[in-house]
Amino acid sequence: MITYILESLAFQLVFLLAYDLFLKKETFFQWNRAYLLGTFALSIILPWVKVEALTTSMPEGLQTTTVFLTQLNGVVLGPGAEETSILQQISWPYLVLGLGSLLATIWFAYKLVQIKRLRHKSAVEHYREFTKVTVPQSASAFSFFRSIFMGEEIQKDKEANILAHELVHVKQWHSLDLLFFELARIVFWFNPLVYIYQNRVAELHEFIADEKAVKHNKAAHFEMLLSQAFHTQNISFVNQFFKTSLIKKRIVMLQKKKSKTVWQVKYVLLLPLILGMLVYTSCENEKPTDAETTAEEPIEEMTIVGYGAGKTKEGEIPFGVIDEVPVFPGCEDAEDKRACFQEKIQRHIQKNFRYPEAAEQQGIEGKVSAIFRIDLEGNIVDINMKGPHDLLENETGRILAKLPQMQPGKHEGKAVKVPFSIPIVFKLQGEEKKSNSEENSSDSYPFATIDEIPVFPGCENAIDPKECFAEKLVEHIRKNFRYPKAAQEQGIQGRVSVVFTIDVNGNVSSIKKRGPHELLENEAVRIIERLPKMQPGKHEGKVMNVPYAIPITFRLKNQPEGTTVNGSKDYLLVEGMKVKKQGKTYFEGVVTDKESMGISGVVISVEGKEAGVMSNFNGVFSIAVEEGDIVKFQYEGLPDKHIEVSQY
Repeated sequence: MITYILESLAFQLVFLLAYDLFLKKETFFQWNRAYLLGTFALSIILPWVKVEALTTSMPEGLQTTTVFLTQLNGVVLGPGAEETSILQQISWPYLVLGLGSLLATIWFAYKLVQIKRLRHKSAVEHYREFTKVTVPQSASAFSFFRSIFMGEEIQKDKEANILAHELVHVKQWHSLDLLFFELARIVFWFNPLVYIYQNRVAELHEFIADEKAVKHNKAAHFEMLLSQAFHTQNISFVNQFFKTSLIKKRIVMLQKKKSKTVWQVKYVLLLPLILGMLVYTSCENEKPTDAETTAEEPIEEMTIVGYGAGKTKEGEIPFGVIDEVPVFPGCEDAEDKRACFQEKIQRHIQKNFRYPEAAEQQGIEGKVSAIFRIDLEGNIVDINMKGPHDLLENETGRILAKLPQMQPGKHEGKAVKVPFSIPIVFKLQGEEKKSNSEENSSDSYPFATIDEIPVFPGCENAIDPKECFAEKLVEHIRKNFRYPKAAQEQGIQGRVSVVFTIDVNGNVSSIKKRGPHELLENEAVRIIERLPKMQPGKHEGKVMNVPYAIPITFRLKNQPEGTTVNGSKDYLLVEGMKVKKQGKTYFEGVVTDKESMGISGVVISVEGKEAGVMSNFNGVFSIAVEEGDIVKFQYEGLPDKHIEVSQY
C-alpha cells in the first residue's frame, strides 16, 4: 500500500509539473480540463498496471540469486489471545488513514448540509435550463449542478452577465469535476496534490465560462469583477463567480490572444510520460532482499508453503509458485492476494483460537505443524497435524476446519488443488515471545559466498580461513559442551540445528535453534553464546552481517553414530521441482533428514560451478540450474546426495 501511494504521488507530481510548465498559459481550456481529469485518474490506475511487453528482465548479475518459496510467519499464541480486539488487529497506519477519511467525509457532509440550508432559506425559481436560488442578504454568486445561487444584493444590471457565466458551468457539468476531486480528497486526504488538482480545475472552469459568456463588451465585464465586494461561500466544490484569488487570472485570460493551434502538439508530451510510467510499473528487476539471497539466515517459525508434510501430489501446485493463489473471502480486490491470504489466515486463527484448558493445566505447549489442501471447489480438505500432544493437535484441527470456502487456485488457467502449511505455536503465559526484528538484515551476506569471511581468533594468518574457522568452531563446541543431566535421565537425544549471525562488530547475535527438546536447544545456545568476538566479514569492501549454520548432535551412548534418534541410519531426503522464473530455471525444494525434519545449513551446489547456496532454517533451498546439471547436497555428518536436474 505504501508503495502504491508513493508511486501515485510521484506520477501526479510529474503530470502537474508538465501542466504548469507547458500547458497552463495556453487557451486550450477544454483540452486542459481533459488533461487534468485524465492524468489524475491515470495516476491512480497506473501503479496497478503491468504490461508484459514492457517487463524488463532481471540483471544477469542477479540470476544466480537464491529465491525462496512464499513463506508465512508462524502464529504464536497463548492463553488470552482469543480476546484480541478488532482495533488491535489493524495496524496503526491503516487506522490513521481510516480516521482521516472519516473526518474528511464528515466535513464533506457538513458542506452539503450548508448548501441545503442556504437553498431552504432562499427564494427558488425554476427555469428550463437551470434553477435560480436568490440568497437573502448576500452579494455572492455560485453554481452547484443545475442550481445558480445569486445574492439579492447583486445589482440588477449585472445579473444577466453573471447568469450567463454560471449557466456555462451548469451546461458543462463543471460541478461533477469538482465533486470528483472532493471524493478524492476523502480517500487521499493526506495528499496535498489532490488539492492542487482541484484548484487548477476550478481555475479552468472560470476561464471556460468567461470565454463562452463574454463574447462582447469585455471592459464592462472587467469593471463588474473589480467593483464587487467579494463575499464568497467557503465551499470547495461549487463554482464561485466572485472569488478574489481568481479575479486577476480571469482578467488576464480574457485579454490573452487565442493560442495557435500548432501548440496543441504540446499534449503529445503526455504519451512519453505515460509510457515511462508504464515501463516503471512493469519493471521487475528489483534487487532481491536478504530473505531471498541469504539461504543460511534463519526465519524463526516460518512455514514453507506448498511443501508441508510431504511431496506435492499429482494435480496440485505449491502455493509459492501457483499462477493464481486461492482467494480468501475479502481478498478479491487486494493488491497482493498472496499477502492478503496469509494475513486473513492469521487473523482467522487468532479470532478462533482457544488454548485447551486441559493442556494449560498440564503445562503442555509446543508447535503444531499443520497442512491442509484447498480443493477444486475452494473447500478445506485433508487436514493433517503433527504436534507434541493430541490436545494441541485437536485445537489446531478445529480452527482450520472453520476456515471459509474460498475461490480455488488456478495454474495455467486451470483450477488445481493447493497445499498449504502453517505452524501454530502454543505458548503458556510467561514465555518470552520471540521477535522477528532481528531476523533479517539488509547488510547480510552468505558465509559460503562472501569475499572475506569472519576471522576466528587464531585464524588471522591461516592459509585457508574457512577451514580454520570450521575447525576452531568445532573445537569451541567440544570444549564447552555439557550434556544436560536432565536430558540424560529422560533419554532425550537428537540433533539441534543452530543458526547465528556474526554481526558487523564481530559479535555473535540472532541465535536461532531447532531441536527435539528445549533442554538440548538451551545447551546449544549456551555454547554459541560463549563464542569469542571475531573480525567481521566483508563483501566488496563493505562490512557485512554473516549468518552461519551448524548442527550440534546430542547422542546417548546407546545410539550408534550416523543414526537418527530411533536408531535407524540417517540420510538426506530431497523433495524438489524445477521452476521457471524470469527466463531462468531454478531447482527449488526442501531437504530433510529421515525423520522429515528440515535441515538448515545444507550446502547445495552445481557440479562444475563455483556458485552455491545453503538451505534456510526450514531446509528450503533454491538454486539456478540448467538442463542436465548435477546438484550436490552436502551436510556434516550425513552422506552426500547427488540429483540430476533432468529427472525432475
